[in-house]
Amino acid sequence: MIDRLDGIEKKYDSLEKELLNPNVFNNIDLLKAISKEKSDLEELVIVYRNYKSIINSIKDAKEMIKEKDLEEFAKEEIVNLTIQKEEIEQKLELMLVPKDPNDEKNVILEIRGAAGGDEANIFAGDLFDMYTRYIEEMNWKIEIINEIKGTSGGYSQIEAIVKGKGAYSKLKYESGTHRVQRVPETEAQGRVHTSTATVIVLPEHEDIDIEVKDNDIKVDVYRSSGAGGQSVNTTDSAVRMTHIPTGIVVTCQNERSQIKNKEKALQLLKSKIYEETIRQKEEKADNERRNKIGSGDRSEKIRTYNYPQNRVTDHRINLTIMNLDRIMLGKMDELIEGLINEDQRRKLQNN
Repeated sequence: MIDRLDGIEKKYDSLEKELLNPNVFNNIDLLKAISKEKSDLEELVIVYRNYKSIINSIKDAKEMIKEKDLEEFAKEEIVNLTIQKEEIEQKLELMLVPKDPNDEKNVILEIRGAAGGDEANIFAGDLFDMYTRYIEEMNWKIEIINEIKGTSGGYSQIEAIVKGKGAYSKLKYESGTHRVQRVPETEAQGRVHTSTATVIVLPEHEDIDIEVKDNDIKVDVYRSSGAGGQSVNTTDSAVRMTHIPTGIVVTCQNERSQIKNKEKALQLLKSKIYEETIRQKEEKADNERRNKIGSGDRSEKIRTYNYPQNRVTDHRINLTIMNLDRIMLGKMDELIEGLINEDQRRKLQNN
C-alpha cells in the first residue's frame, strides 16, 4: 500500500509542477485536464501526508521514552498516535479502492408500476416521491422527461434526469424490483396486499463515443399528454424513439419543442445502448457481476417495504431498518450508506 501511495504522491507533485509550466497555462484544454487529475488525487495525498506525519511523531515519541521525566507522557502519546494511525490506514485502504468512473455523473431514473395493478402504480409514485425528497435533501435537481400516470394515482411509468455531483454514486444501487406490503386504500376488508415496482438507474452519458445510425432508429411524434401547458397539448411535440437492432425504446415529452425532445431522446437512447453494451460484457465476466451488489436487472427483488411493521429490508445486504416512515420522507442515508459500505468491503476483498 505504501508503495502505491508514494507513487500517487510523486504523480501529484509532478502535476503541480506541470501547472506552473507556461505552455500548459496557455493551453486551456490541457490546463483543465491536468487540474482535474490533480484535484482527483488531492484528498488522498493530504490524508497520506497526515499519515506520514503521525508515523514520524510515533518515532519521536519512542525516542522520548528514553528520557525518564518524559517517559509517561511519551507512552500515552504513542497510544493515542497508534489509534490515529490505524484509523487513517483503514481510510487509506478505502480511498485506494478503484472508483467507478460513472460515480460523479448525473442519473437517468426510471420507475414503473409492475405486479399489482393500480396499487403497483401508486407504489411507483410513492417511490418517485421518496427519491424526489432525497434529491432535495442532497441539493440536487430532478427533471421529469416522460410520465404516464396511473388511472388511480401514481405512475405506470416515469422517467427523470437527476442532476448533481455524485448522484450516480448514491443512487446506483437502487436498480431492481421494489416490493411493498400494505393495505391498499381500495381494500375493504383490511387485507395486506403485495405489489411491486421496478427501478432502473443509469449514469447519464453526455459524450458517448457510440455511433447510432439514422436508419437504425424509428422516430414517432405525437401529442404530449404530460405537463407543460396548453401549447404542448396542441402540437405533436412528444417523441418516441426506437433503436431497431436492440429494441430499446425511449420517450421524451416534457419539452415544449419537438426538436428539444428529439435531442433529449437521442441522448437517452445512446445512454441506454451504452449501458446495455456494458451489461452484456459483464455477463461474460461472471466474477465482476457476482461481486456487485445487485445485478441491476428489473427482475431482481432488492427491497421490501412493509407498512404494517414500519419496516424496510434490503435483501442484498440483509439490512433491516424499522423507520420506513422516515425513509419514505427521503431520509435514505442509513440505507444508502449501508449499501456503499458493503460495496467497499467486497471491493477490498477482491482488490
